Amino acid sequence: MRIPGGRAGQQRGSRRGGRVSRAAAAVAAGALPALALPEPSLWWFAYVALVPWLLLLRSAPTGRRALVEGWLGGIGFMIAVHHWLLPSLHVFLLVLAALLGLLWAPWGLLVRFMTGGSPSAARVAASFAVIPSGWLMIELVRSWEGLGGPWGLLGASQWDVPPALRLASVGGVWLVSLLVLAVNTAVALLVAVERARAPAVAGVVACATATGSAWAWAPEPRESAPMRIAVVQPGVVTGADSVQRRFDRGEELTRDLARREKALDLVVWGESSVGADLRVRPDLADRLAALSRDVGAPVLVNVDARSETASGPAGIYKSSVLVGPTGPTGDRYDKMRLVPFGEYIPARSALGWVTSVGKAAGEDRIRGTAPVVMTLPAGQGAGLRVGPLVCFESAFPDMSRHLVRDGAQLLVAQSATSTFQESWAPEQHASLAALRAAETGRPMVHATLTGVSAVFGAHGQPVGGPLSTETSGGAVYEMPRATGTTLYVRFGDWAVYGALAVLAALAAAEGSRAIRRPAPGPSVRPVRTARGSAARPVR
Repeated sequence: MRIPGGRAGQQRGSRRGGRVSRAAAAVAAGALPALALPEPSLWWFAYVALVPWLLLLRSAPTGRRALVEGWLGGIGFMIAVHHWLLPSLHVFLLVLAALLGLLWAPWGLLVRFMTGGSPSAARVAASFAVIPSGWLMIELVRSWEGLGGPWGLLGASQWDVPPALRLASVGGVWLVSLLVLAVNTAVALLVAVERARAPAVAGVVACATATGSAWAWAPEPRESAPMRIAVVQPGVVTGADSVQRRFDRGEELTRDLARREKALDLVVWGESSVGADLRVRPDLADRLAALSRDVGAPVLVNVDARSETASGPAGIYKSSVLVGPTGPTGDRYDKMRLVPFGEYIPARSALGWVTSVGKAAGEDRIRGTAPVVMTLPAGQGAGLRVGPLVCFESAFPDMSRHLVRDGAQLLVAQSATSTFQESWAPEQHASLAALRAAETGRPMVHATLTGVSAVFGAHGQPVGGPLSTETSGGAVYEMPRATGTTLYVRFGDWAVYGALAVLAALAAAEGSRAIRRPAPGPSVRPVRTARGSAARPVR
């Protein structure tokens, strides 16, 4: 007995199961690159982590499926890279991942267009520039502060690889991302397209040649007299009076440094290390000034407090404040780029409900208006010019570049990641300082309340040992000052503009080809004869 629709139903079920399997594979493939970032920090994995996703997109049966699988892979990527936000944002992290994952949908279509089927040798060669350029546009768009900032850039996975850091000094983290994507593209084509082997090998050789050329010829910072920078990390302090006890612990650790260390240039405390405006609490300012006298160096603290006397509107500011032996020097930097949802809620009137399901900001912080380069007062480090950044501002390459162009000789990032103490976030955040140091050719200090605190030299190399998340203490780091200008400081984000040019050239070429392609002729219906019809055709 024949069951009507039985075979057709089986085919539909098979197709549906295939789509579900591909969807799950897309999410998993998109999540893989997170393993190349700290804390796993499998830097070598970055060069093949995208291959499964590229192969999946290449084999998408339709352009629509490529769009969907690009989007699903983007969701997997965003959740994997930002999973440590789940305790704070809860279900809203999934909403954000779904929205930002849409950035990868056009990239999925682009991958299928460039590599699907049996691409010509010319299209294969073009893929090494086009596919990485498409990915870089995604990184550029999501680097906007309102979308979370440049966290989890693929190039950031190479933070401890010296040749990649040299490449960063030429074109910033953007150029490193392009390199990583180009190698992934070459490997995927080597695996899937037999005729692509020669162009793919040529592409890998070109990447190696570019990296080697940067290693050999890119300008290097010139090192000079050493400086000694102390970092004070009080560790985890909880409870109702945690703000005051954290200040007391920082004071205790700084006095300990004064007893055992001499000839310091600067002491750095982490973000939110002071919980009251020093202009309102002169007692705290006096205690910090006494510390500066004891240690023989200025103290750079970070004030997280409501201010009624700031040059801007009244409200809560996060400010780097330099305190010398006679009190605050007047050098103050107010944080300009705030963490969305953590320090302000975008479109609060529409998204204010987030505060009821997570640990989002109950009140928006006030933004600073301009970067500041501070000059240390009289003392061991007199004249040293310091460029402060606060928290996730260290993720933005343009901010550190701006400070160095304004004359900063030392970059300092003050951070607090205690909310994410047991996650990958502290390691990831500290690693960004290595990239900023390499890009600018200036040493950088990453000082936190609870770890990881770390210091990197002008080439991006680690200086001394980091202070882990289990540490409550202080450490002194000695490193040379540096002069000279890297190509990235001089020319900026040229790699981004190059990627834009590649995509514009592709659009122009495809548009021109579409114009030249002859239009299809009008369809002609078959002629019926007197002896034939649709029902009874002529034989």
